Amino acid sequence: QVQLVESGGGLVQVGGSLRLSCAASGSIFRIVVMGWYRQAPGKQRELVATMTSGGSTAYADSVKGRFTISRDNAKNTVYLQMNSLKPEDTAVYYCHAFIRPNNYWGQGTQVTVSS
Repeated sequence: QVQLVESGGGLVQVGGSLRLSCAASGSIFRIVVMGWYRQAPGKQRELVATMTSGGSTAYADSVKGRFTISRDNAKNTVYLQMNSLKPEDTAVYYCHAFIRPNNYWGQGTQVTVSS
């Protein structure tokens, strides 16, 4: 079992920045992959960025060069630094962790980019 708690969402203007945090607790040593997904109104949940336990990262094409995923092992926290935000980045952002064979999700944090 693992618990995920997100924070850092909010309202920002186009071109602005936000940093999301995801604090993990529980069986964190078993986590294979952690990452961020987002879901906009009327759309399916989509992958934003992931990081494996070995440190490999992957990004959606739509966020490459603007978003950066990172982690602080001492704080058991994963971050998503979001720069040059666009209106189409507006969504609920969810932290995700994969521990074979289960997926775990945070409660979500709203990010709204206003033009």
